[in-house]
Amino acid sequence: MNAEMRDKNIVLIGFMGVGKTTIGQLLSKKLGRDFIDIDQQIEKDFQMTIPEMFQQKGEAFFRQTEKEYIVQMCEHTMGSIVSLGGGAFQQEDIRKKCLEHCFVIFLDLTWESWQQRMDLLIENRPVLHNRSIEEMKQLFNERKSIYAFHNLKVETDNRSAEETADYIVEILGLGRS
Repeated sequence: MNAEMRDKNIVLIGFMGVGKTTIGQLLSKKLGRDFIDIDQQIEKDFQMTIPEMFQQKGEAFFRQTEKEYIVQMCEHTMGSIVSLGGGAFQQEDIRKKCLEHCFVIFLDLTWESWQQRMDLLIENRPVLHNRSIEEMKQLFNERKSIYAFHNLKVETDNRSAEETADYIVEILGLGRS
């Protein structure tokens, strides 16, 4: 991959629970790049969890904060691995900035695979609270159409996080020489 790619942030997008943070941390180690989890950064700076922020300040406040953090990262950070929250790419400004400044990787999984992880996810994902399984599937499918805007799609269904990270390194040709 060319030198320009080495300086670009690699942004991971995908539905909640696909493994963006885990895979991002692995990529960070394998490529010797910093890792930024936007949600974790917001939680640290505001000293509250995302569910608490949704509850106390509302989703609109969170989405605006998320947008500010991501735009800042796109414009002022280089060569990092960045994990976005599952809903971030719904914001057009975020999509445009990421696609303009970064290399965007869509970590994809099937609904069936996601359902197997669902019980582990619900508690910490306020957007899932009080939703029926049909409503969750609708959200899953709506977001999938948003994730269609990317530079590379990687299927994660039959790969461990480690295998997925290795595959991405191989595809991008960014292994340390």
